[in-house]
Amino acid sequence: MIGSPQAVSLMQRWLDAAQVAGKSGKTIAAYRRDVSGFLGFLTGYKGGDVGLRTLAGLNVTDMRAWMAHERGRGLSSRSLARALSAVKGFYGWLHEAEGVDNPAVATMRGPKVKPRLPRPVAAGEAREMLARVEHKEAWVAARDTAVLLLLYGCGMRVSEALRLERAQAPLPEVLRIIGKGGKERLLPVLPVARDAVEAYLKACPYDLTGGPLFVGLRGKRLGARMVQKQMEALRRQLGLPATATPHALRHSFATHLLEAGGDLRTIQALLGHASLSTTQVYTSLDQTRLMEVYEQSHPAAKADQ
Repeated sequence: MIGSPQAVSLMQRWLDAAQVAGKSGKTIAAYRRDVSGFLGFLTGYKGGDVGLRTLAGLNVTDMRAWMAHERGRGLSSRSLARALSAVKGFYGWLHEAEGVDNPAVATMRGPKVKPRLPRPVAAGEAREMLARVEHKEAWVAARDTAVLLLLYGCGMRVSEALRLERAQAPLPEVLRIIGKGGKERLLPVLPVARDAVEAYLKACPYDLTGGPLFVGLRGKRLGARMVQKQMEALRRQLGLPATATPHALRHSFATHLLEAGGDLRTIQALLGHASLSTTQVYTSLDQTRLMEVYEQSHPAAKADQ
């Protein structure tokens, strides 16, 4: 749905500002989709062009009508919450750029959404997956083993591993990488992961000088889809659920560190999370195990022993 010309112009200015602020292309596309749907609804609901005056004058009833409309067309609670967040972001920009102050939008509550709890791969399954990586091209199997070890052994995102350059190898004991939002962090690299990268480089038939570290069959930078396909093959071999994805190996890294007694703050830094609450969601431990970790590592707990 598309709103009136003035509203669309305002939205585009907001999106341009978001791009300048460093928002990703996918985020901006989602913003555009959600807010254009909102503006399109308002154009029909209000029966005319939607300008600053209309946007500033929306009340709780108007917002509820929009949310009911979205529900009526089958939008899930999660998608509706995301759309409301985008609309609030748009209104935040309107407040700064145009002086629009609308408490009805700012205070509107979205539907309750149950968090999607990640399902890490069990330690034994992770080891078996890494041992079973195969491909008709031996160097490709070596490459995929190295990539998966960086995800599981270092907690890298797939995108972070695939952005590595040849000049960064041999990988150091502590690797400096740039993560989401351009944030820099330091990651210890396990010897087994460094060795896997070296084994891949020795087997790789391409001259990687001045280029990416991980390449595909045609010598171009490896894409995330190829890593996903390797994981799909491993899932089929081992009878694992669809939740055993490359990203699940990152969940496993965090969970297994915490199970071994690591503290959440350190794991937060290793994962590159801005919020500790995000790290807590990444770690899958039951309440009993959490108490065990607490009693083993927290100074206050030790004082009682």
